[in-house]
Amino acid sequence: MKAIILSLMLLAGVSFVHAEETVGEKASATGHDMKRSMKKGVNNVKEAVCTEGDAKCLAKKAGHKMNEGGDYVKDKAVEGKNKVDSK
Repeated sequence: MKAIILSLMLLAGVSFVHAEETVGEKASATGHDMKRSMKKGVNNVKEAVCTEGDAKCLAKKAGHKMNEGGDYVKDKAVEGKNKVDSK
């Protein structure tokens, strides 16, 4: 019985250490998500109040969407790298 309890405590300790490693990565991912959401909100406001004409407004909107997509891909690449590194 002692051996079972001891082995369970050891396994719990190992999983706890693993969880501690990923807390920083999860916080970083959440920070990236919040930053992207804020940028997207600002871009949406800029697009809503655009008065420069349809063509220029559409061009700005397309630029914003490209930047948002680039930020998303970059953040997900970093998150993927962190997942690979932690294993």
